[in-house]
Order: sequence, then C-alpha cells, then structure tokens
Amino acid sequence: MSKKLHHIIFRYLLLAAMLVGGAAPMLARPGDKILNRQYADQKRWHLGFSVGTHFQDLDFTHNGFVAPDGGQWFVEVPTFDPGICVNVLGDLRLHKYFNLRLTPGMYFGSKGAEFRDHVTGAVERQDIKTAYVVVPLDLKISGDRLYNSRPYVTLGAMATFDVSKKRSDFLQFNSTDAYLTVGLGCDFYLPFFKLNPEIKFCFGLTDILRHDRPDLDENPEMYKITQSLSKVKSKMFVLTFYFE
Repeated sequence: MSKKLHHIIFRYLLLAAMLVGGAAPMLARPGDKILNRQYADQKRWHLGFSVGTHFQDLDFTHNGFVAPDGGQWFVEVPTFDPGICVNVLGDLRLHKYFNLRLTPGMYFGSKGAEFRDHVTGAVERQDIKTAYVVVPLDLKISGDRLYNSRPYVTLGAMATFDVSKKRSDFLQFNSTDAYLTVGLGCDFYLPFFKLNPEIKFCFGLTDILRHDRPDLDENPEMYKITQSLSKVKSKMFVLTFYFE
C-alpha cells in the first residue's frame, strides 16, 4: 500500500476517532440514567442501510519482463479519489455478542494507474473507474454496552462484480473478485435509531489482471504493460455509517 494511501487512511482514522470521542460524552454520560433503545439488541433480526466512502488500491507484482525495445515497465497507483458506497443491511442475532450481517450494495470509485519505463523514463497513465455490486457477509463481535454506546469488530468475506464498461486500455481487470475483510466500529444508541460508524479494510484474494488480451494483438506497445505483471490484487479502505 502506497504512502499516499497510508496518509489518507490515517486522516480518516483520526477523523473517526474525533467523531467517536466527541459523540461519546453526549451519548454515554456516567450520570445519565436514560438508556436509548434498550431492547434493540434483543431482536432476532432487523434491517437497516448504510452510506459511506471508500478508497481503492492495487497491489502489483512485477516479473521483470524486458520489452523488445529494451524497456522495463513498472506500475503504481499514485492517485486516489474517494468513492461512494450505498448498502442495505440484514442483521441476524446469533448470541448476545455475535451477529451475522449481510450488506449487499454498490461501490462507485476510481483510481489512477501510472506506468513508467525505468530505462527510457517514458510515462503512461490510465484512469480506472469501477462500479462494483458487492455482497459482504460479516460476523459482528460486540463488546458489552456502556450506557448508549457499544464497540465491536467484524470479520468477514466480500464478493464483488464490476458492472462498469470495459475499454481496450493498457490494463483490463476481471469482473469478479473476492475479499477478506476486517473492521471495527461502535454502536451509538440514539432515541429513534442506532448510528454505527465503521472502518473496514478489504484485502483481495484473486489475481484480477486479465492476462489474455486479444484486443491488443495489433497494438503490442500497449500489451507490454500487461506482460510486465505477474498478478494484480485489489485492496480497499471503507468508512461507512450504518443506520439501524
């Protein structure tokens, strides 16, 4: 993961910590005897929805391929644009501390890839736009409730299907992918609903690079970028706000 994405994640983590820290005194004062939505966690199942933002990254594995002209191309993602994500939520209570959550939805995002020839110094760029249909399944592990707040972590998996239009470009990617996910958040019990800010890290499991490119048979100058890569895996950082 690039330094720039590390800085972005750090800023969002800091923002989330400030939001949680600022809200906690209002929602969980030691002398406050009013507990909002006292029986919300005892429901067998419930519905909700979420909105949020996310950043997409790519992890490139280079193979040292030398092009016929002697060039060696290396790829990175130097720019990140925040995307949007919208999900619906189905939550099944398994135990006092465990919930199974299904949150299908849509992720719209983009990122910029830069290709650099370390021999000649030539640079090419490609904007990569995605529209993912996502199907995350998470195990939510909650702590004990403290007045009107309750921290939790999540472990899960997520299937994605990219429905954006494919173009004949330097790199093409497979439409399907699978992720392992880990997250953390906190339930805040408001008078009429629960608000759950959540941070999630998603790690792609499959090689999403499309190696076979018959559309570039007549353009080997573009195909040499694909030939320079052994595999490409995807990563995502997601900040979500659930309303339950």
